[in-house]
Amino acid sequence: MNIDKCINVAKILFSGIDVTIKIFILTLIFSIPLSILLAIIRNSKCKIISSIIKLYVLIIRGTPMMLQIIFVYFAPYYLFNMTYDRFIAIIVAFVLNYTAYFSEIFRSGINSIPKGQMEAAYTLGFSKVQTFFIITLPQVIKIILPAMSNEVISLLKSTSLAQLIGVTEMFALAQKQASYNFSVIPLCIAGLYYLILVFIVSVIFNTLEKKLDYYK
Repeated sequence: MNIDKCINVAKILFSGIDVTIKIFILTLIFSIPLSILLAIIRNSKCKIISSIIKLYVLIIRGTPMMLQIIFVYFAPYYLFNMTYDRFIAIIVAFVLNYTAYFSEIFRSGINSIPKGQMEAAYTLGFSKVQTFFIITLPQVIKIILPAMSNEVISLLKSTSLAQLIGVTEMFALAQKQASYNFSVIPLCIAGLYYLILVFIVSVIFNTLEKKLDYYK
């Protein structure tokens, strides 16, 4: 491929980045609050609810994400003769998957906070909600940042799986261009774009870690 073709391919792939970023951001927006909620509920004294969440996490962590995406999109059709938008199906599948993983990270962080801190907060008049959001959560975020960083980067790279059900994102475009031009250069350009996005995410997490250094 000559330089002009490479530039043209780069522009085509860049047009698919918006779908990649949408999947990435929407998954984080929905999965992080849900994962915090699941982590709290799983630590509750109600064994039935806790067991249901454990089973959900086990299923999600024990099955391939490819299978989950296919199931989320095709199951409604085979079970209820219903179809819905492919992009929505991808978001649902990604949220279900990463909520399970994030919830385990948040749960481990919550369990690492000494109970004495919560008891002291209650003594000072803080409610359970105030204690969690003012005392516990900031410390949990500091503790789990390295693990969350790994999972968030994994999420960014996993967006390429959207092509399984026909959602055209950056990697799907790269594969088409590679087949059309009989060259691996489109794939290399896609790899470079992913590398840049991962670098940006890494910088954000490193900045957050520095800002939360006072929690030691």
